[in-house]
Amino acid sequence: MILKRSSFLKFGCAFVICCALTGKTTVFAQETQAPTTTTIEAPDSMRLFLLIGQSNMAGRGKVEPQDEVTNPHIWMLTKDLKWVLAKDPLHFDKPAAGVGLASEFARVLVKTDPNINIGLIPSAFGGTSLDQWNPKGTLYKDAVARTKEALKKGKLAGILWHQGESDSGAAPAIVAKLATYPERFETMIAQLRKDLNAPDVPVIIGELGQFRPLNEPVNALMPELTRLVPNCTLVTSEGLEDKGDKLHFSSAALRTFGQRYAAAYLKATGK
Repeated sequence: MILKRSSFLKFGCAFVICCALTGKTTVFAQETQAPTTTTIEAPDSMRLFLLIGQSNMAGRGKVEPQDEVTNPHIWMLTKDLKWVLAKDPLHFDKPAAGVGLASEFARVLVKTDPNINIGLIPSAFGGTSLDQWNPKGTLYKDAVARTKEALKKGKLAGILWHQGESDSGAAPAIVAKLATYPERFETMIAQLRKDLNAPDVPVIIGELGQFRPLNEPVNALMPELTRLVPNCTLVTSEGLEDKGDKLHFSSAALRTFGQRYAAAYLKATGK
């Protein structure tokens, strides 16, 4: 049967009124299916990396499209302890969290061995001093708890640390404590390795931005950290630019930093 236009309109109006009176909602058109989502289970036996320190480890670089591309071999542990495919920002310490160095670090490792799976454990927090990372503090305890949860899916393969801006400055109190930075760092790492049952796990640390003169005294102490802490490797920040605030590395600089961290890790592990 073919309805004329006037008949069709009358039929349509009657149909709408009927729906309104019966309280039912009906779609008078071709229905579309709701989009389906696929849940991907994180693999077992991942190589896990703990990310600790302050804002330049958490990342403050601008997130660009390339930073949101996921890789099926690179995972991250979320704030609520769920494994998802990694993309920046990895961290959730502050709303300013952005591109960090760990994503590029992981990409380099996967390129060197396409058969591995990487699990990143974001635990850094911007604006924190070394004292705030002492084994009795909340930041330290949270990092340990997150890592122990992550260990259900793999083995700790490395600790990536970047911190020191909060311990650099001209204030007398900061200057007075600076000389003990290496010993306090050694104590923290020794306890961390003990608590995670990983006595020989590699530790990779990076220099502070050379674009900030106040960072120079801390950078001068970095070689001492590698002397005191076994299997600890220092990465240079030479030539890496800030994002314009003379405090945080740019996105491009952090990607380069991640490559340097990866090269240092591969050399330290003989891979």
